[in-house]
Order: sequence, then C-alpha cells, then structure tokens
Amino acid sequence: MTERPVLYLVVCAAGPAEHIDELVDLLTADGWRVCMIVSPTAATWLDRQALQDKTGYLVRVEWRMPGDPEPHPPADVVVAAPVTFNTVTKWALGINDTLALGVLNESLGAGLPIIAFPHTKAELAAHPAYAGHLAVLRAAGVVVADGKPLESVNGPGRWNVVIEALRAARTS
Repeated sequence: MTERPVLYLVVCAAGPAEHIDELVDLLTADGWRVCMIVSPTAATWLDRQALQDKTGYLVRVEWRMPGDPEPHPPADVVVAAPVTFNTVTKWALGINDTLALGVLNESLGAGLPIIAFPHTKAELAAHPAYAGHLAVLRAAGVVVADGKPLESVNGPGRWNVVIEALRAARTS
C-alpha cells in the first residue's frame, strides 16, 4: 500500500484560521497527511497541541536549528489557507522573514503545486499593489482562488472550496 500524499497547510492570521481544525479533518478524511506551518500571529490563535494530535506532526512556527532533522516529510502539494494581504505581498516579493513565508517561497522555487486562498479586507484588496502581487504569484504557477472564498457566512462549508480545488488539481 502506498502512503497517503503529504500536504503542507500554511495558515496565516485571518478569521478562518480560528476554524482550521475543520479543514484539517476534511483533508485527513480526503486522504492527505497534513503538516501545518503557521504564521507567528496565527500560532497565538490556535491550539497547536490539539492540531498536532490531529495531524501527528509538529505544528511549525519557527525555523529549525542547523543540523536539526526536518520534522515534516517532503510535501506533494502546498495549500495556503487563509493567506493574508501581508503574506501575499511579501511572498510575491520573495521576502522570507517567517517560516510560513520561507515554506511558500521554497515551495514555489521547487515547483510544487500551490493553491492559495486569500482572505483580505476589501480596503487592503483595493491597495494598488495587491492585484499586481496576485498576478506575480499566478504567473509563477500558484493557483490563487478568486474573491474571498473562505467567508465565515459559509460556516464549516467554507472549506469545501479547498477540497474541490485539491481534487481538481489531482485530476489535471
């Protein structure tokens, strides 16, 4: 029997992150081994121990020390959900000042499939640089969901868009 594929789930500090455990459950049920990398602010919102218990992997926030073993197996795909204005902007510019950005930048450079689900206030999405940063990521091969697909009005159903995008990516 082959092992289940590995999904790196990069989580930023936006409202849907408070319910990321729902997505972890759906991903696991859909056959993924989930390894979480969270932004420093998102880490303060989450029960990292409970998420680690769910996934079986360390929920990473910080860089590992040189010589320390990699705590996660290599990824087959990366999902950034939710991804914030700040992260989109820094990612498009290649800024690497958090582990979450480091994983996104490295995954992009490695040519891994990446699907991003922005969750940005309308005022920030209207910033003149934002559309250009999304275009840079798309041109580099990142699949970026349009609009604000993780709206809280959708309740737990907000995560269906992530599962559907992953299933579509598997078949393409």
